[in-house]
Amino acid sequence: MTVARVILIEDEQAVRLATTQSLELGGFEVSAYAALEQALPHIHADYEGIVVSDVRLPGMSGLEGLEKISALDKDLPVILITGHGDVRMAVSAMRCGAYDFIEKPFSAERLSETCSRAQEKRRLVLENRQLRQTLARHPATPELIGQSPGIEKLRQFIRHIGPTQADVLIHGATGTGKEVVARQLHLASGRTGEFVAINCGALPESVFESEIFGHEAGAFTGAQKRRIGKLEYANGGTVFLDEIESMPLALQVKLLRVLQERKLERLGGNALIDLDCRIIAATKSDLLALAAQNQFREDLYFRLAIVQLALPRLQDRREDIPLLLAHFVQLSAQRFARPVPDWTPAQIQLWQQKDWPGNVRELRNFSDQLVLGLVDTGGSVPDGSSSLPANAAPDSLPRQLELMEISLISEALQKYQFQVAAAAEALGIPKKTLYDKLKKFQIALP
Repeated sequence: MTVARVILIEDEQAVRLATTQSLELGGFEVSAYAALEQALPHIHADYEGIVVSDVRLPGMSGLEGLEKISALDKDLPVILITGHGDVRMAVSAMRCGAYDFIEKPFSAERLSETCSRAQEKRRLVLENRQLRQTLARHPATPELIGQSPGIEKLRQFIRHIGPTQADVLIHGATGTGKEVVARQLHLASGRTGEFVAINCGALPESVFESEIFGHEAGAFTGAQKRRIGKLEYANGGTVFLDEIESMPLALQVKLLRVLQERKLERLGGNALIDLDCRIIAATKSDLLALAAQNQFREDLYFRLAIVQLALPRLQDRREDIPLLLAHFVQLSAQRFARPVPDWTPAQIQLWQQKDWPGNVRELRNFSDQLVLGLVDTGGSVPDGSSSLPANAAPDSLPRQLELMEISLISEALQKYQFQVAAAAEALGIPKKTLYDKLKKFQIALP
């Protein structure tokens, strides 16, 4: 929203003209009316501005107008102007949902300052609505959870940079949410193409070029037909290159050319293919230091680093831990069909003091253990709550295998609407075995 708008309702022509001029000098675009009946057709739930109305009007009063506007959109700020001595009326208006009231006579500064605050509130309300609608259309996109200064700054960055289509380099330790931020940037861009995530560290070098850039039939032994690469598949969308420091040096040259020309060649081909995709790269390493050691191309770093973003570690935003934990525990309880566990303020304080070297990802795993009853007040496994040995470390292989097994079983039950026979068939185990595991892990069926 770039223009601040006001619908002004004032029946006295001289006052209406003076108030309009005052608001316009304050930077507002004003639509002025002599009666609420004239203004109401222009007020709707998507109106970007605010309403300023006198209380005493011919026909419908300001309070009646407030009621009708609240029915259209309870979050639309309405500022009421009252006569001297109408304090009781003003109190009643605030109780009915008015944003504020101004008593006559008022200064231009007071009116402009109140309208500016109301306009900012309206902007935030509409932005949040748009975000919720976007998330509803893209339910797989994870949310940014938290209210710390670092997360608020991150949200501002996404709002500001997201629509620009600029390529972005994200710095962040393991588990800080680099892909979450990349997906949020994709949403903010308004791009209609796919979001394609590629972990550069997980692709063998022998297939890297074919996976990223595609290949023509006959480009190499076994290439029987043309294959579209990840970059081309993401045309119109966003490519997320995680662990960019793991990309082979030879292919970094090819990526740099793609970034500069927005064209690519498939492996074994000669034709240049136009490319319209945004590149978001992520790393946990110091790329400039790697470039000094000839382990990363310096020219690629400077091309990617035009817009950079550093993600905070969990220990740098400890105040977000209760919110994150509450969110993850809800997801875990739904996933494992278990009740949401309770915790005490002392436990929260203890968990906020932990270092969490695995950051948000570690906290997410911890919430799974919490819901499964594998954590006591001291963060250890209580006796009898698991089939694992009492001295098994939290990250030991037996515990991780058990958690993985519970996770797979719960996902299968959710997918097949808790039909045990169908879930057992999907898992590739006999139905009796699945029932035994449900009993062993205390997974409840609805």
